Amino acid sequence: MRALLLALLAAPAFAGGEFFDDFSQKDLAALRNSGWVLRDGSGHPGLPGARFSTSQLTLADGLLKLKLSTDGTPPNTTLAQLCAARKFFIGTTTARVRLRDTPGSRDPIVQAFYLASPLKHDYDPDFSEVDFEYLPHGGWGSPDTRLYGVSWQTVRVDPWQSFNQSSIVPGSHDGWQLLTVQVEATLTRHFVNGRLMGVHTGRNVPSKPMAISFNHWLALGAVAGAPREYDFDVDWVLHQAGQTLSPDAMQARAEALRKQGLARQDTVPDMGLTSECNL
Repeated sequence: MRALLLALLAAPAFAGGEFFDDFSQKDLAALRNSGWVLRDGSGHPGLPGARFSTSQLTLADGLLKLKLSTDGTPPNTTLAQLCAARKFFIGTTTARVRLRDTPGSRDPIVQAFYLASPLKHDYDPDFSEVDFEYLPHGGWGSPDTRLYGVSWQTVRVDPWQSFNQSSIVPGSHDGWQLLTVQVEATLTRHFVNGRLMGVHTGRNVPSKPMAISFNHWLALGAVAGAPREYDFDVDWVLHQAGQTLSPDAMQARAEALRKQGLARQDTVPDMGLTSECNL
């Protein structure tokens, strides 16, 4: 195992391309210039009537911070999302994120790291998505705190009907977590801190290039009241195209890139696809 890790660290980039960002850009303009799409406007997911705003995204202390602000009503709910280019498919993707619990709150917030392609219409057969979604205060019909790993076949947003395969790890995940998803031609694997959550197969496996995304949103069920805010932080994200790598190998590679002084690297070929960042 040690020999394998040393070999991986010695390579300048893995076959198929490598995407890495540790979010050390000086401001949001630099973040945009490096290829990220910062969402501004309304739409799925989240409360109908709520909005996404770039003001909810900040860079500080080498972290990307996504803030959610609400008083429980849609007009006063502001969400955060950003997306990379749509060019990630077969391979391994890992992010180090800080999930947050807020004792006493029952707002059904969702802290998400995922890869997705656009949903062009209801039940779009080309729709592809693999995601992690953390519900620290419950929601979606259950009060339980839980972390989801999901691979999607397709969906109809309104009225909601989804076709996917999910794995659930119950309980608190407050604090720093290493989230990894492996996408192969016939299956996906989700890991949290190196432990396998689940293996998904069949029509749930992605079939199209996707965009890496981070989203902090509010589901139905919040109670109107005083203003409150929630934080969701990202330390770094790494994608190795065309390869199935372990969470340990992904973390080692990210640490090696940082030691080399490479805050960002992108050798994954562009596919000429737009990244709408609206899902």
